[in-house]
Parts: sequence; C-alpha cells; structure tokens
Amino acid sequence: MFSKWWHYALALIVSLGVVGTALAGLAAALIYPNLPPLEALTDYKPKLPLRVYTADGALIGEFGEERRAFIAIDKVPTYMKQAIIAAEDERFYEHGGVDTLGVLRAAMSNLVSGGAKEGASTITMQVARNFFLSNEKTLTRKLSEAMLAMKIEHSLSKDKILELYLNQIYLGQRAYGFEAAARTYFGKPMRELSLAEFAMLAGLPKAPSRYNPVVNFPRAKARQEYVLGRMRALKFIDQPTWQAAVKQKLVIRQARQQTDVSADYVAEMVRQALFEKYGESIYSSGYKAVTTLRRAQQAAADLAVWQGIADYDQRHGYRGPEKEISLPADKIEREAAIASALEDLAPVSDMQPAVVVSVTPKLIRAQLDDDTVVDISGASLKWVANWVAGKKGRQLVPGAVVRVQATGKPQQWRLAQLPEVEAALVALNPNDGAITALVGGFDFHRNKFNRVTQAWRQPGSSFKPFIYSAALEKGYTPATMIDNMPLTLSAEEAGGTAWEPQNYDGDTSGPVRMRTALTKSLNLVSIRILQGIGPNYARDYIRRFGFDPARHPPYLTMALGAGSVTPLQLAAAYGVFANGGFSVKPYLIDKVYDKDGRLLMEAKPQTVGSNAPRVIDPRNAWLMTNMMQDVVRYGTGARAGQLGRSDIAGKTGTTNDARDTWFAGYTPDLVAIAWMGYDQPRSLGRHETGAQSALPIWMGFMGPTLKNMPQHDWTMPSGIINVNIDPNTGTRLPDTLIGEFLGHILGATSGGIVEHFYQEFPPPDAPPAGWSTGTETPSDPATLLHGTGTPP
Repeated sequence: MFSKWWHYALALIVSLGVVGTALAGLAAALIYPNLPPLEALTDYKPKLPLRVYTADGALIGEFGEERRAFIAIDKVPTYMKQAIIAAEDERFYEHGGVDTLGVLRAAMSNLVSGGAKEGASTITMQVARNFFLSNEKTLTRKLSEAMLAMKIEHSLSKDKILELYLNQIYLGQRAYGFEAAARTYFGKPMRELSLAEFAMLAGLPKAPSRYNPVVNFPRAKARQEYVLGRMRALKFIDQPTWQAAVKQKLVIRQARQQTDVSADYVAEMVRQALFEKYGESIYSSGYKAVTTLRRAQQAAADLAVWQGIADYDQRHGYRGPEKEISLPADKIEREAAIASALEDLAPVSDMQPAVVVSVTPKLIRAQLDDDTVVDISGASLKWVANWVAGKKGRQLVPGAVVRVQATGKPQQWRLAQLPEVEAALVALNPNDGAITALVGGFDFHRNKFNRVTQAWRQPGSSFKPFIYSAALEKGYTPATMIDNMPLTLSAEEAGGTAWEPQNYDGDTSGPVRMRTALTKSLNLVSIRILQGIGPNYARDYIRRFGFDPARHPPYLTMALGAGSVTPLQLAAAYGVFANGGFSVKPYLIDKVYDKDGRLLMEAKPQTVGSNAPRVIDPRNAWLMTNMMQDVVRYGTGARAGQLGRSDIAGKTGTTNDARDTWFAGYTPDLVAIAWMGYDQPRSLGRHETGAQSALPIWMGFMGPTLKNMPQHDWTMPSGIINVNIDPNTGTRLPDTLIGEFLGHILGATSGGIVEHFYQEFPPPDAPPAGWSTGTETPSDPATLLHGTGTPP
C-alpha cells in the first residue's frame, strides 16, 4: 500500500515538474521575443550633471536632477567590488544571470522563517530591473527580469555588468552610482575611501532610504557591520582587517555639504553663463567647467567673510531669540514641542537651531534637533549677559529658539545669531584678470543675491585714488600743497543741495601735501582737488579704469565716492594700479569640457605684456601705488601692517553715515576688495569704518593667501627722478652730494624728504599762485611737481 502512494507522489511531482517546465518554456517563448534590446547597456549614456571645479581640481558645484559620476570598472578599488559582491551577490562571477543555488537557499530560508524575508536577485537581475523594468512584484515581471538577466549575461562581460551596476544603482540623497555616493556621503572620490566606508556604501542598495547614514546612522552602521562580516566570511579580508574597519569612526557629510570648498555664488555664475550658451543640456550632458578660482584662496575668503560678519555681530550685541515657544511640563509633550519648533529651521553655515531648556547666570542649556543638549558657559555668556540678567526689558528664557555654534578644540558651544549685515570679497590676478576667490554674501542658500557682481554701492573714500590719478595727469603731484580748511559748496556744485563737507574726524588745518591727504583720507582736500581738475574731466578720466560715467554724476560729491560701483568693478579698477597701468578684464570660466574630456570652450584672457591695453601712464600707476603704500604704512589702513609685508598698497572706504565700508588692497600679483553693509542701506554704526569692518575681512583673506607668495615690490619705471623737498611747504631744498647720497639710501635728507618726479616736469622752487586752495587748474604743467615721498 505504501509503495503505491510513493509511486503516486513521485508521479505527481514529475507531472508538476513537466507542467511547470512546459509553462516556463511557454512563458519564455512568449516573453523572450518581447524583451527590450540592450543598446541602453552596450551604449550606456548616463545623465551626468554639470560639475564646476576650481583651477586646482576642487569641486564647487553640481547641477542636475541626479547626482552621477561615471567610473570605469578598472578604476574601482578592489575592496569596493568585494564589498558589493559580499552584500549583494556572492556568486556573481559564477552564475549565468540567475543564481539557482541562491534561489533555493532563499526559498529554504523563507520557508524556515515563515515569510518572504530573503530575496535572490543577482547583480545582473538588478541591472535588468534598473535599466528596463519596473519594481512591481508580479510573476511576469520576475520572469522577464530573469530572462533579461540571462540575455545580458550572454551579451556582456561580468566586469561590464558590474560597471553598469556600480554607475546606475540608486543609493539615496539623489546619488546614483557609487562614485556619486562616495562624494555625497563622505565628500571624497571613491579612490580615497577606506574599507569601512566601502562597506557603508555597499550596504545601501538593499534599501537606500532605510540604511541612509544621514537619516539613520545607527541602522546604517549595523548594515555596514553585516557587510564587513560577509567580507570576512568570504575571506576577502582577515580578522584584524575586519576588526579595524568595524572600529573606524565614520564622518558622514550632511545633505548640503556636497562640495570640496564653498563657492556657491561662483557655481551659480557659471551655471547661468553655460545655460545661456548651451541651454537645458548642461544638466544631463556631463559638462565639466573649470574656473579660475584657487581652492585655498576661496576657502580663506569664505572664512574671512564669515569671521568678519561674526565679529561685527559681537561688537553690536545680541538681538535676541528668533522666537519663543511654551515648554510643557510633561516630558513627552515637551520633546514634541521642541521637535516641532526646530523641524523647519535648517542650519545656516555652522549655526544650528536649538531650543533653550534652562537659563542661569552661569549656564545656558539648549537642545538640538537630534535631542543633544549642549552647555554654554564661561566667556561665551558675556555676549548675552544683559539678556540673561533680564536688563532693559529683555530676557532669555526657557523656550527661546536660538542658534548655537561649536568652536575650538576641545569643542565648546557658544550662542550665535543669524546676521542681518552682509559682506562680500573678491580677489583677482591683476596681470590676467583671473578671479581667484569670490564670496557674494554670508550664505547663498539664505540669499542668492550676489553682492560682488550685483550690488551697486557707493565706494566712499575707496574711490579717491582715481580722482588723485586724474589730478596727476593734470599736473598735480603728491607734493602739491592743498588747503584743508572748511568749505561750503553751492547746490549746483554738490548736485542738489548746499553742502558743507567735513573730514571724518572733523579736524581742519592749513595746506597739506596731496600724499598726506590720501594717507589720512582727508575729504576737504579731495574735494578741492576735484575742483581744481574739474568734475567733467575726472568723470571722463575714470573710463580708463572701467567705470561707467553715467553712474558718477559730475559733481564735487564724486570726490568722496558718491557714485556707484560693484566690488568686482572696483577690483578690476585697482588692478590698473597693481599691474602698472593696463586694463585687464576679469574672467571666471577658464575651460569647459564635455563628458568625454573634449574641450568645448576656453578663455582668451587679456594679459599684461600681450594684448591688454595700456590706459594710464606707468609713472602714474607707480606714483599712486607708492602713495597707497603709505596708506597701509601710516594712514587709515595701517592695521594691514600686521601682515608684515612691504609690498601692499590699498585704500579704505567709508560712505556717509557708514552705510558701506570698504577696503581695496593689492600686491603686484593679487587684488582683493572687501565690502560690508546692509542689503537695504542703513548705518552700520557710529564707529564703523572701512578700517574697522572691511579691512579685517581683507586681512583675514590676505594673511593665509600671501604666506605662499614671495614679496616683491613694484619696479620704478623710467622717466622719474629723485628730488629733495621740504615736507611742510612742498618746495625744493638745495641739493648736495651728501644729501643726494643719503636721499637714495635713506629716503630723506636733513630737513627734507625725497620725492620722485616725472623727469620732463622739473619741480619749481615754490608753489605757483593759487596752489594752496587747489581751486584753479595750473596752466603750465611744467611748473608742477610730479612725485612721491614719505609723510613726516
């Protein structure tokens, strides 16, 4: 009886097998002819984004719907390949597209566990699904996937299949492919990753959202350790290597930190320029744009702007919390209230939103959005002492929504605030116009307005050098004596209403040399110089520096920078002084390549000594530079002397009521402009000046940047001679052999100073009539001094 049942059971199994085989064959016969062709694989063209780089290879921007970065299989590190195989398909190099043993093992595992907990998709099947099929869970789709996998295996090599998988698979955070994921999660290319980082990435394909280390690091860590365990079991790594990888501390980049150096304003400038030229294709064609930025300079500029704004906020005090919430007594309700208050507040720069949970005179505690509670104590409390003490009707209480910031090593927390003030910095090479650093504001994601290129602001006293340069062409010299007494201008002269200008400190004096006037930034003297040369002449002259005369009305207010410029325009203008008199147009995009590395576009910059036009006399440029060196030695920019350089020249700028502050400074190889102000112009404060707020930003940039640049001064051009003058009158002193010798060696003779003069304009023994007021243009240029010197 038993044997008969055995025969029936065997017959049933065989029959089912035959029927199943027949049905599978029929399904294959019906499905296989309808499988898609493999051109998408054999001619793989991923949608690669536009990427923007610095001149030295640092990524600064990426534009496209998907983050992708193609990598050839021979460039993929061995550990990366092994981690993927261990996590996804250990028999990848053995099966033919469908792993029969894997299917049986998964089926047995699911039968034992009582549910479908383990799948059997091979890497090849995943490639088939990602390129051609949907994710629907139907029998037809699974059969199509299996047959398509076998078709792929017959058409492509194993390495090619793995390469497609590596570059196509979605891994979370908009990243497609492991190279893009390496940059997204770890901020570096795959070749620089460690074994621990390879394993973290290899754990993502199973469920990118579930194992996303940005969203849930503990879960991602557990998955990484599983992958490392599989690598050890498959003998890809030994026990010590496994142990070291498990223990390695991983640093995960947050969502917005996708670049090597912060230069969002530059990246957007490049995107706009290329979109105008190439259209929508830039987002999917894999173009590579190489800018003129230098990584170290850009990083220094970004830090300098941030620090300058932070210092300004420290000087002007804490403005208070962003908002206040009620903190329930119940712990669960309290946590929910804090989470709700912080959920829509993103970090800005490194300022994280937090809710104050307790306040005492010596300790503030605040809770972050990840439930971490940080302590703020010690010196950090001085800034908010009035708020803690509840003075002037202001008080910091539990429930206040604030910003906190981690500083120093060991890490300490301080209370911060989102700034209202803005700042910008741009630097360029004056010899070819290459922009080497550009920061258009405090935070691009908060405000995309680019103050370097879009903000037209009054330049204040930083515009004076261009008026003084015009005066040199009219016969004035740094030794010219000009009155520094009070002055009243008519409405016609001032462009609207009568005006009584004053020097910044309110002081007046008798005649001073033009050099001294620039060094001390004397407004009264500058106005008299413009009176002497004529506003219309000056307005026409400034064209040479690239300024638009329409933005500089021909009134005497132009002497104090009442027109409007952008920081980039001002940088190009100062470049004329820095390079010896040539106009060089700034440029930002050096080269553009397609995805295959073919050159699509290349800049053709103007360069000094080649195709850059000369716009001012080399002697004029040298004399202005020499005077502006005195500005940073003895004048309003003397703080720059802390850099310990002799090859720096520059000029401060402060507009009326301190609405804008500037510092424009340069060396023979680099021009940098720093600006601070409010987007809606208002006073920065009574004591804010270019030297107080803009110069520190400039120094913060130039300090680290100039460390890598050797010092070399400007060479005095031919056609200039040395003359001994009286610093109090500007008159020539008698020359002696000893005096001339000392003048050349020490820069001074007994009772006088040495000036340098245009050789064709020999200095007079005394100033001509009318010189002291500067209200008349001397009729005979040959009677005027053209020179430079050192203030007494």
